[in-house]
Parts: sequence; C-alpha cells; structure tokens
Amino acid sequence: MPSIRDFAAAKAAGRKLVMVTSYDAWSAKLLAKEDVDCLLVGDSVMMAVHGEQDTLGATTEIMAMHTRAVARGAAGEKFIVADMPFLAARKGLNEALDSAAALLRAGAHAVKIEGVRGHADVVHHLVESGIPVMGHLGLTPQSVNVFGGFTVQAKEAAAAQSLREDAQALQQAGAFAIVLECIPRKLATEVSASLAIPTIGIGAGAGCDGQVLVLHDLLGLNPDFKPRFVRRFADAAATVRSGAAAYAEAVRAGMFPTDKESF
Repeated sequence: MPSIRDFAAAKAAGRKLVMVTSYDAWSAKLLAKEDVDCLLVGDSVMMAVHGEQDTLGATTEIMAMHTRAVARGAAGEKFIVADMPFLAARKGLNEALDSAAALLRAGAHAVKIEGVRGHADVVHHLVESGIPVMGHLGLTPQSVNVFGGFTVQAKEAAAAQSLREDAQALQQAGAFAIVLECIPRKLATEVSASLAIPTIGIGAGAGCDGQVLVLHDLLGLNPDFKPRFVRRFADAAATVRSGAAAYAEAVRAGMFPTDKESF
C-alpha cells in the first residue's frame, strides 16, 4: 500500500515525484494504472469541475464526496491527498480535526493545508493525531483575495525570507511534503535543498523534488486556460469535440445504433 514513506524514499533516491489531481472515479481508475505517485483531490475541483472562479466554495462535505469517488476509482493503488477547504484549519483544533478526519474516512491517506502562519499548531496536532499533512506555500489559492489575484509570490526579498521560514515551520510541525506554487524557480530550488522533506512544485521550476498539475490542464480540456506553468500533454478537448460530432452525425444519419448495438 502506498504511504508517506514513499515520499521520503523518493527524495533520498533523487527520484522525482509525480502528483496529478483527480476529482472522480473514472479519472482515478485510469491514473491508478499509470506511473503516478499521488492523486490530489484538490479544492481546485471548484474551478475545474464546478465552474467557479476560485476555490473558496469548497466545503468539507464537497471535498469528502470527491475524495470518496477517487478512492473508489483508485482501489488502493495510489496515495490520495485531499485538500482541507477554505478556513478549515483556522477555526480551532477540534474543527480542523473533524474536517481532516472526514476526509480520511472518505478515503484520503493525507490532507493538504495551505499556509502555516497562525495554524502551525493545527498541523502539529493533526500529525500527532495520526493524520499525515502536506503543506502548501507560495500562491495559496484560498488567499486569492489577499493576493489580489492568482499571481507569482515571494518575488521580493522579505517575502522570500518569509517563505523560507514557513517551509521550515511546516517541516518542524511534522508535514511530510510541501507544495510550492508559483514562486521563483531559484527560491524553490533553494528551499527544496534546505528541507529533509520533499517539495512538489507547480509553477516553481524544475528544482523541486516533484511536480503537480491539474489533470484537466495537462490533458488540454480547457483550451482557453493558458498559464505559463502548464504544458499540454494531450488535446483532450479536440477528442471530446470530435467524438461528440461523430456521435451526432451517426445518430442523425440513422447509423447508430446498428443491429449489433440493439437488443
């Protein structure tokens, strides 16, 4: 069974970690057979699946529902991390523990928490309670309104130093890995080298210990979304369009269903 030990082992061996988002059973079932280390049930589901402009609408109930679907699809083949939703780590230890416990009961093996300042005690308490925690620094999407948009973070010296300190604080609190999102690649490389735990980058350069992308982005399902850090490894949007067009053409031409496709 995959575990957090695999993350430490990968860093020790110099093997890059591969994490991909998954929000449902069908994608998890397909990814379970591929060379992917970890499935992330991200609160980005609110944008990628539910069509919202940010991640703030996620709740523990929504995240648990998607986590349960992913766990069914992965069938024990992959390590699953689920995002703690907006403010779940800021309402005190008991509410944070309840939220994290709900996600693990739904099938996650660990939770991801954005930031650390003001809730390092929550991270430590969850870890001490038997709940593995992945950190998340840099562009933390739940703070989009503070940042004034989805922009690159830690470009100034003071902000970069704060991020270094936050990474050390997360490691000290017991986090087993940290996502570094949209920060200068030089800083990400430096932070990665300074930590005993692995970093997983998104828009943070190749110097991280691994990478994560949203499945919809790497498959090219949203052609209008073109951030600098995304590479499209497939053109699934074209596949969907051509498949739907071929289906419609066959139906209207009376060529579907055939006798073999009927009872």
